Amino acid sequence: MGMSSNWGLPMFGGFFMILFWIAIIVGVIFLIKWLIGYKPAETQTKETPLEILKRRYAQGEITKEEFENKKRDLGYN
Repeated sequence: MGMSSNWGLPMFGGFFMILFWIAIIVGVIFLIKWLIGYKPAETQTKETPLEILKRRYAQGEITKEEFENKKRDLGYN
């Protein structure tokens, strides 16, 4: 008697092969997203010019006079 190449589970061989390829494809997708620095839309916040200006003033990057001038230049009175 010879050995069976499907290990006695002929009905599950195709199923596990499909699962294997799905796992490979999902892994490749996650690798690509990780390599390009993918971030979901909810984590990407866009600061307005005024918010950036307020943050820079709060961090001490610009003086009060610079803050007021730039705020006025941006159209915020």
